[in-house]
Amino acid sequence: MTRITDLSLLTGWLPVTLTVLGAVGALWLLFPRVRRYVTTIMPIVVLSAAVITVALYLFVEEVWRPFPDPIEISVYALIGIAVAALLLVVPRILVRRSIGTGVLTLLAAVLVLVAVGVRINDVYASYPTVGSAFGVEDVERVDAGELKPGQVISARPLEPAWHPTGALPETGKVLTASIPPTASGFTAREAQIYLPPAYFADPRPLLPVLVLLAGEPGAPQDWFVGGELDETMDAFAREHSGLAPVVVVADGTGSQLANPLCLDSKLGNVATYLAVDVPAWTKANLQVDPDPRAWAVGGLSYGGTCSLQLATNYPQVYPTFLDISGQDEPTLGDRQRTVDAAFGGDTAALLRVNPLDLLRSRTYPDSAGAFVVGADDAMYRPQVERMYQAAKDAGMDVRLRILPGGHNFALWSAGLRDQLPWLATRLGLVP
Repeated sequence: MTRITDLSLLTGWLPVTLTVLGAVGALWLLFPRVRRYVTTIMPIVVLSAAVITVALYLFVEEVWRPFPDPIEISVYALIGIAVAALLLVVPRILVRRSIGTGVLTLLAAVLVLVAVGVRINDVYASYPTVGSAFGVEDVERVDAGELKPGQVISARPLEPAWHPTGALPETGKVLTASIPPTASGFTAREAQIYLPPAYFADPRPLLPVLVLLAGEPGAPQDWFVGGELDETMDAFAREHSGLAPVVVVADGTGSQLANPLCLDSKLGNVATYLAVDVPAWTKANLQVDPDPRAWAVGGLSYGGTCSLQLATNYPQVYPTFLDISGQDEPTLGDRQRTVDAAFGGDTAALLRVNPLDLLRSRTYPDSAGAFVVGADDAMYRPQVERMYQAAKDAGMDVRLRILPGGHNFALWSAGLRDQLPWLATRLGLVP
């Protein structure tokens, strides 16, 4: 029997049912059998909700601008519906002053809010299941103290040379770790590190490392919730005797809404943190393959942009990258705003580290990467295709995959699954 926490919020009967219930709740709020309410009160409230929503849109998109790209209009429309539902609660109760009316009105408002949440989630696919929406974890966690050094086996490719001599865990385990910013001084949140079943073998294979980065807004946990990282890695490990890359999901922003551009700048030394501090800590605290050929960096959206930034600025650290739905330039919304915030108006400082300019002026014969983007991603697809061509022209061994979908976690999780076999071969894990 399917557990409640495993029910999908993206497909199947549950999101449809919740949407229908939300529509019923909206009808209750909008149309009581009172003429004055329908002709006067309800239009005023709905108009007020529209004004509030437009004001929110103007503040977020024109004044605050916390994200480099605009939020979809459909999301603002859904927010407007939620605002209208909340504003209608009191007048709807006052129309029929009874306990029953009050209870039904509150229930109707809740149903509308839940339906709105389901539809917004459908846009971003951030929470694939009921459990993920309520923070229920399916991952098995491990403490750093439980990880003891042991004998290792090293080979390239690794799979033909190593076979487990005893029982392995059925799934990988996740370690939470604070990676100190020794060289960078960048204040980062805790990293989430996936250790595949083979990591707990004796002798232990020296596994390759994939450094993954989330989007903005975002956090390292996003790769395990919407990105279904552990499920993807566990499935790969089951087909390869417990082998999979060690995945270090590092923090590339510092906070949920921050956008330090994955650069060393006035906004923080993020590039040094990810290219120096994270690899140094990982090699010092985990038994992994230290060979740069066994290291890759990847990410989604902001993280995808960041992965190409690191691959072009630090090819000796990350000669392999996975850019999923990345941009053609690190940005705070436009070039001038970016240059002003990060470099005090010095455009040349940005151009010295900007991936597109580096790809036009240098060659990268030892680097390889994969670009993945959604077929329906009207904003990011042209940018990804532009960067793919630039990387190819710069001598990189690159591939481009256009998958069904848009700019959301459904596409990003599919992108990782799609490219994991190539990554495993490139990193020397499998033939």
